[in-house]
Amino acid sequence: MHDLLLRQCRLLQADGGITEVDIAIENGVVVAIAPQLPTTAKLVLEIQHQLVSPPFVESHVHLDSALTVGQPQWNQSGTLFEGIEIWRKRKQTLSLEDVKNRAIATLKQQAMQGVLFVRSHADVSETSLTALQALLEVREEVKDWMTLQVVAFPQDGIYGNPHNDRLMEQAIEMGADVVGGIPHYELTREDGVKSVHRIFELAQRYDRLIDIHCDEIDDEQSRFLEVVVACAIRSGLGSRVTASHTTAFGSYNNAYAFKLLGFLRRTPINFIANPLINITLQGRADTYPKRRGVTRVKELWQQGINVSFGHDCIQDPWYPLGTGSMLEVASMGLHVCQMTGKAEIDACYNMITWNGATTLNLQDRYGVEVGKPANLIVLDASDRYDAIRRRAIAQYVISQGKLLAHTELPRTHWHGKSAEC
Repeated sequence: MHDLLLRQCRLLQADGGITEVDIAIENGVVVAIAPQLPTTAKLVLEIQHQLVSPPFVESHVHLDSALTVGQPQWNQSGTLFEGIEIWRKRKQTLSLEDVKNRAIATLKQQAMQGVLFVRSHADVSETSLTALQALLEVREEVKDWMTLQVVAFPQDGIYGNPHNDRLMEQAIEMGADVVGGIPHYELTREDGVKSVHRIFELAQRYDRLIDIHCDEIDDEQSRFLEVVVACAIRSGLGSRVTASHTTAFGSYNNAYAFKLLGFLRRTPINFIANPLINITLQGRADTYPKRRGVTRVKELWQQGINVSFGHDCIQDPWYPLGTGSMLEVASMGLHVCQMTGKAEIDACYNMITWNGATTLNLQDRYGVEVGKPANLIVLDASDRYDAIRRRAIAQYVISQGKLLAHTELPRTHWHGKSAEC
């Protein structure tokens, strides 16, 4: 007898194909996928031809600052830099309990909407390393239902003060999964280049992934992405490297941008765009025309480069809104990137699922396949287009073979007069 059986599923494949199957789960693993499996299971869920998908992947979020909007004040200018200054004040009052409570509340909010894989950045610019320690403890506390990666992120720059370089290495020794950075916020261009080299050095020494806040600015002269690409080519780290934001890429002149796209064909690095926050923070100094503030998502996708989407901020000094819904992120992404063709809409769905798993280097553990961990979601939708268009509800969330969350579908009753034919 299986632990769990899902009957009459429309199983979404990575290539976009959909098959009508039953799915059997035992000991946290998918053990059978076939039409009309025997109904002997401890728990049988009647899916009734709803869409079954691998769970959503949150490629980029800051759990340490989540749910702090208005503390100690609102970001009135809406700029990245005012947000950093507000956070600098707020993080002086951080405690382990404070960060953990907000992080777990946010993760639950995400999980109920089908997110089961999350990469979060932790600010390691304070000597206490409170944010990092809290998220490392959260990683252990939620591991039975959520996979959390923690990035050592120097919000004030590796060379922003004399202690940050040491704090970065200490954070990695404490157990951070990923080495982060923010070269465009270093004091000088030279410091920015030096910081990228330092990030690669640390990643190689400690065998860690890399995820750099790269060129998150409207300045068309902010060109640290080329440094990241060069280091990726020379080190051979390629698929273990991620460039987040890269919003300046949208402001580069085409001659330079096309040259850079050519370099990107030589190394399989990952890109993360954060549509909600990128269009909110960027272009604030523009009058008209106002720039969209998002990297060249469509062009990167057309080149076969792995691009995923992240929420980035959820009710914090940089973004006062946010629910944790990755379908909301994908919807905003397809709008702002003008990806409204059918294949483009489907690609935006992949950017919050399979592409995100590639970014997090989780391919071996991800996907609804026999022999893999049973992580999946049931969406009130018929396909990827329908899921994004209607922001489909995650009716069931299955984590590691167990039912984690169940959301009842809303019912609307029409009380108006019927239309006459």
